[in-house]
Order: sequence, then C-alpha cells, then structure tokens
Amino acid sequence: MKILVLGGTQFVGRHIVEELVRAGHSVGTLNRGQSVDELPSQIERLRGDRDAGAGGLDSLRGRTWDVCVDVSGYTARQVRASAEKLRSCVGHYVYLSAVSVYGDPASGPVHETQARLPPASEDVIEINAETYGRLKVTCENIVQEVYSNRCTLLRPQVVAGPHDPLDRFSYWVRRATQDGPMLAPGDGSDYLQVIDAGDVARFTRLACENGFGGSFNLAGPRLTWKEFMSVLGAQDLVWVAAETIQKAGLTEFELPLFRPNGGRRSSLMHVSSERAVGQGLTLTDPRVTIQNVRNWLLSGPSLEVALSREREADLISKSVTTA
Repeated sequence: MKILVLGGTQFVGRHIVEELVRAGHSVGTLNRGQSVDELPSQIERLRGDRDAGAGGLDSLRGRTWDVCVDVSGYTARQVRASAEKLRSCVGHYVYLSAVSVYGDPASGPVHETQARLPPASEDVIEINAETYGRLKVTCENIVQEVYSNRCTLLRPQVVAGPHDPLDRFSYWVRRATQDGPMLAPGDGSDYLQVIDAGDVARFTRLACENGFGGSFNLAGPRLTWKEFMSVLGAQDLVWVAAETIQKAGLTEFELPLFRPNGGRRSSLMHVSSERAVGQGLTLTDPRVTIQNVRNWLLSGPSLEVALSREREADLISKSVTTA
C-alpha cells in the first residue's frame, strides 16, 4: 500500500513508520523537517506546515495514497486543512487521538461508548492540560465529518517505549537501576496502565490494511503499583502515602503516571481495549517494554528528568511508611 504519515519522525510516529516499512508498504511522511529524522532512507520525505492551513500543504497537490495516518494533528486548524486537502487523495484516514477525549470519567472500565468531552472551538490553538482532550474531540469530529465511514479513530492510553521525549515511563525504568532508597507512590494498591509503542504501531498497520471503521481504545495490561515495582525489579522501596505526595504539590507529570484511586483521571488507568483486541491488537508483556526502554536509555537520550533525587529524598524523609 501507499501510505502517507503526517508527522512520523518522533516517538509514536516513528514506531508507526518503521512498522509500516517492515510490513513492505511504501511510506511517505509530511512534516516541517525541523525534528531529528532517523527514519529508513527509502521513506519519501515531503515538507509542509500544517499550522499554515491549506497553504502549508502544497506538496500534497496532485498526489494520491491508499491511506493517510495522522500522528501530528492536535488542533482543528491542522486537522481541518489536511482532512479536506486529502479528501479525494486518500482512500482511508487513520487519526491518532487519545483517551483524554473521555475527560475524567467517574469510574472504569472506560469503553469507546463512554461520553466524550465537549469539543473545543475550532479557533483554539493553545494546547495545554485543559484544552488537550477537548481539542482531540474537535479533531475527531472533523475527521468523521470529512471521511464518514472511511476513517479510523485510535485512542491510545499513555504510550511507553523507546524514543519517548518525556520522562514518564522511562523515569521509573531508570530509577529502578540506581542505588539508594527509591520512592514508591501510594501504598501499592493504585493502578498503572500504559501501552507499548510497538503495540500501537502494529494496530495502526492493521487499521491501514483492513480499513477499520469507528473508534478503538488502545490500552495495555493494568498493574497495581506493587506489581509494577516488582516487574521493574526495584529494590529498597519506600512507599510514600498519596496524602504526602498531594501535600507536596506534585503533579502526575512530576511524579510520572501516578494517579491515586479515586483521584483526578484515575479512571483513565482503567481503559478497556477489548474492541481492538477483537480486531487483532496484541499486547506486549510489561517486562519486554521495560527491557526495551532500559536498552534505549543506555544510548544516553537527552531527557529532562521528571523528579530530581533531591526532591525524591525530601519526600521520602517525610514518609513514615516503608517497605
């Protein structure tokens, strides 16, 4: 198949492009050319700026593809321009959305039938914690409006794997290999759920090849934090109560991925991917994901560490619960 990937050089997009190439498809990418590009040499590289609207997509004129995979559409301006420009140029449109479209449901498991957030206005261009999910809803609506049953909406959980520029999953993988008492959040009974980037890439390929219609949650195995720490092989743990963490003012970004049961967006750590599994989604063992990230960290990627050792030590000193 001829497949156009909008974006494609970073993290999830990179995994998708590499998976499509391995499967023998002819792949082209469209981006501004400003990110490091370590993709296979046979990729066709097109340049464009989606923030410039239709005028930034001139390199697509007169071209056709079987499928477009949209990895880099975050605002209505970006997605409206590409969706309409490609309406008669592609047979199917696969849009990478996120489980954030569901907002903060009261409980899980969260299925595709869960109500979504109200959409953001199409003139909203600022992307932050408050607008991200609503913008994704707006983008989904545009894709469905333009393509009807010729589109797939993919809603990944937090994605883990090599090349993630954010120190989320990698923070825990790296920290588990270091010496000294290690902060473990809560009491071990809260839940963590991520999905391997390779699993997202493989299901995206299936969506391209089979033209799946509708929306699909993509979520991996659900573990308690106690199970996660065990799989990490973490030693010398100090369990720091959720109340202590909250009083310290740490967010889920400063203490990556920790969402206490019943707390903000904790239900998005209980997402069902049953529908996608029925269409071929396979899930990687968390031990394999951890090892892949560990191997990648050995290459020395430049990451802004989520939680400093000094802040961690301060929180540990305030804790009275130890493992």
